[in-house]
Amino acid sequence: MAELEGLEFGKSDFVLLDEVTMEQFMDNLKLRFEKGRIYTFIGEVVVSVNPYKHLDIYGKEVIEDYRGRELYENPPHLFAVADAAYKAMKRRAKDTCIVISGESGAGKTEASKYIMQYIAAITNPNQRAEVESVKNVLLKSNCVLEAFGNAKTNRNDNSSRFGKYMDINFNFNGDPTGGHINNYLLEKSRVVQQQDGERNFHSFYQVLRGGSDELLKSLYLQRDPAEYAYTSQGASVTLASNNDSLCHKAVMAALKVIGFTTEEISSIYKILSTILHLVSPILSALEDCFLMLKFLNANTRKALLYRTVATGGGEVIEKGHNEQEASYGRDAFAKALYERLFAWIVGRINSVIEVKDYNPALHGKNTVIGVLDIYGFEIFDNNSFEQFCINYCNEKLQQLFIELILRQEQDEYQREGITWQHIEYFNNQIIVDLVEQPHKGIISILDEACLTAGKVTDTVCLDSMNKKLGQHPHYTSRKLCPGDKTMEFNRDFRIRHYAGDVTYSVEGFLDKNKDPLFQDFKRLMYNSSDHVLKEMWPDGKMSITEVTKRPLTAATLFKNSIIALVDKLACKEPYYVRCIKPNEVKSPLLFDDGRCQHQVAYLGLLENVRVRRAGFAYRQPYARFLQRYKMTCEYTWPNHLMSTDQEAVEAIVNQHGFEDDVAYGHTKLFVRTPRTLFTLEQERAALIPILVLFLQKVWRGALARMRCRKIRAIYTIMAHYKCYKVKAHFWEVERRFANVRNMADYGKSVEWPTPPAALMQFHRITQHLHRRWWARQLIKNIPPSDMAEVRAKVAALSALSGERVDWGYSRAWERDYLANVSFSLDSPLMSTNFVRITKELKNKDQYSQVLFSCSVRMLNWFNNTKDRALLITDKHIYRLEPKKHFKVQKRISLDTVVGVSVTSGSDQMVALHTASQDDILVHLQRGQLNPNQDRVGELVGKFKNSRNTYKHE
Repeated sequence: MAELEGLEFGKSDFVLLDEVTMEQFMDNLKLRFEKGRIYTFIGEVVVSVNPYKHLDIYGKEVIEDYRGRELYENPPHLFAVADAAYKAMKRRAKDTCIVISGESGAGKTEASKYIMQYIAAITNPNQRAEVESVKNVLLKSNCVLEAFGNAKTNRNDNSSRFGKYMDINFNFNGDPTGGHINNYLLEKSRVVQQQDGERNFHSFYQVLRGGSDELLKSLYLQRDPAEYAYTSQGASVTLASNNDSLCHKAVMAALKVIGFTTEEISSIYKILSTILHLVSPILSALEDCFLMLKFLNANTRKALLYRTVATGGGEVIEKGHNEQEASYGRDAFAKALYERLFAWIVGRINSVIEVKDYNPALHGKNTVIGVLDIYGFEIFDNNSFEQFCINYCNEKLQQLFIELILRQEQDEYQREGITWQHIEYFNNQIIVDLVEQPHKGIISILDEACLTAGKVTDTVCLDSMNKKLGQHPHYTSRKLCPGDKTMEFNRDFRIRHYAGDVTYSVEGFLDKNKDPLFQDFKRLMYNSSDHVLKEMWPDGKMSITEVTKRPLTAATLFKNSIIALVDKLACKEPYYVRCIKPNEVKSPLLFDDGRCQHQVAYLGLLENVRVRRAGFAYRQPYARFLQRYKMTCEYTWPNHLMSTDQEAVEAIVNQHGFEDDVAYGHTKLFVRTPRTLFTLEQERAALIPILVLFLQKVWRGALARMRCRKIRAIYTIMAHYKCYKVKAHFWEVERRFANVRNMADYGKSVEWPTPPAALMQFHRITQHLHRRWWARQLIKNIPPSDMAEVRAKVAALSALSGERVDWGYSRAWERDYLANVSFSLDSPLMSTNFVRITKELKNKDQYSQVLFSCSVRMLNWFNNTKDRALLITDKHIYRLEPKKHFKVQKRISLDTVVGVSVTSGSDQMVALHTASQDDILVHLQRGQLNPNQDRVGELVGKFKNSRNTYKHE
């Protein structure tokens, strides 16, 4: 770190001081403040000085400089401690917390906002919508809680008047998944009374100065805060750092982002309006407000002016208030109303950001970073019950700091056998006991006075404290120290806190501790028709006659909540931000040495430096250290063979040459400087990618082998399955066709099974073979004399199937119709003549057989028809004249015929096409005995069977 900033800025870590003295500490702190270096380390503790001005050190570039870097790699900054807490949570799956402490005005609230801003910026790199939503709600909740829980005090323009502890939940990826906010002791007395120069809570001024005209009109409000008793005192007080109007707009936007409904937002501002009107001189405005909250005016007036009391016998009576009692009840009601509103807002935010449907088995370990922003130590001119509780809280947090940073550290060195020079420090346990010790502490005395029957006053309570605590070294009063005129008789007592002496006025202690509120107001709120208001007052459901346990006092409730808070912080790994206020006038230039030295002293920062210098920055059990860094040493990777983990750790340390910077305890290794740890982390970070690549290679090889085995198994299964499917197909075919020889149709009607894809070609061949076999079975029974006709019909089928409905396949084909007396058109003499002529032509043309003969009708160019005879032999086609003894009119060689054309209808038209285009067009005559006989198919079949070329149209 010394190398990161020049010497002109002083030492960036107080551990590096030449001498650990208050003088050197203050000189270094002042120099850094004057040079604009407001952050300084004490080891892992950040000391922050409020600059009272804006510094440009929180932007995106600065966030990137600190993201993922070790604490000592960059100059001191809030981002460094925030990143350290985040890394510890993510790396070691350990819950962490950041405790921000210091007195009022030291800059705690701003520090918590910058830490939240940093955590939001470095998480969710993948921009998942649900994570972004959680981040937005967490960030926007600060704006809302500041508006309703912060106020301007004489020491701080934006003082937290409540304590806030926020748990942020993270998943195993390190992304925020939700959170929870705990609030502690809202200073509700501020609602009805403020000290000179101070204001009520910001929310009142923001709605009056920032609300729209329509909103104010609906709430029956005037824009001037001076018009209302509860805000008039702070109406003239101006804020240098906040603009009420702009803040109101930001709060309204934040409420919507968080998820408040329009009805809920309306109810919030109606309640604020009602509180302001409780002391309004205009009675109608107050009644209008109660109507807004859906009360009956009669019930409201009754609750303000009367008190309902149940007697021991169960009788209920009404007791009217005098003016003082009515004013007291009204103020108590106003305080309770605002307190319940604030608690409801916190609960409503929690309902939005809580982790939902979380299952460790599915989602991994849920880790937490806690951020504590709680009121600082306060010393006012008039210190009352609230300051007493606030300062007790700071005593408890200081005790936690002493426990974790000072006492536990030294106890651990002694327990582990590490040589150590004991550091003296002030242990404030004695002051904590003064306040909280059972039966003897101030809180017990207050509770006892509240439980005592009769008229017990604050003065009587002070006398009791004087009697029981008179010998305590950190308690005194005017009665115990009559010469101290800074305290008033019967009013003041003083506690010597770790941060300094504080004089408290006992006036109002008992009332504030009892925190009384008449049950009439609770029932009034519960019976409202406004469901938001009703939800805030569940205890208003009880009947006036119902007997209940006495509620715990305000001090006891606060004590219990602070003890629970400390226990919660103690189980986490803490990181500290110690805030210092440089002056009382909020100047960015003034460094008040005396004021700052006082804070350094009571915060125990000097003792922190001494312990850090004498001690060790890092410690870890041997097993965990070995698990994290064993890959940096050849003797310990992947597993060591030494007798103990300590020996293996020593091997790692010796290999890197860190022997002089470590100490070996009984169960842990102690590392003195962060530089050693940083070197180990750097080497580990360099080795991780190599190891990851090696593991990826091994795993990919294993995956490849597994995939290979699976693929082999798949192919084996597929091969066997295919074999089975083939065999199954064969078996099925065999089963279906086993008896086809004995079937009448030889298996033509048998349905073939669907084959597997691999057998599709085989299936087609098998079907073809079966058809051939089936045809053979049919043909072998046909006489040889009929085979010519069968072949002709097959030829005709191949040519005319699907083209002509009837082509004569079902009848016997006579072939030579003119030679057959039965088919002759005229007389047997004509058949005789035809036979004679065919013999002459056979002798003359030497043809072998007559293929077809038939009477035809021809159409000439003059549309005249003539009867003729058509004779087709295996060599020629003849057109004959029947009336002239079948004289040959035309002879055409069969070789010149190139095609035959027929129509698709039932007519008998036939065209014979020749190569010389001397075509013959005839109409076949059907004969007298069979007028419907189709002879076209026979002609085509005979012709095609003898010739292989024809044309079909």
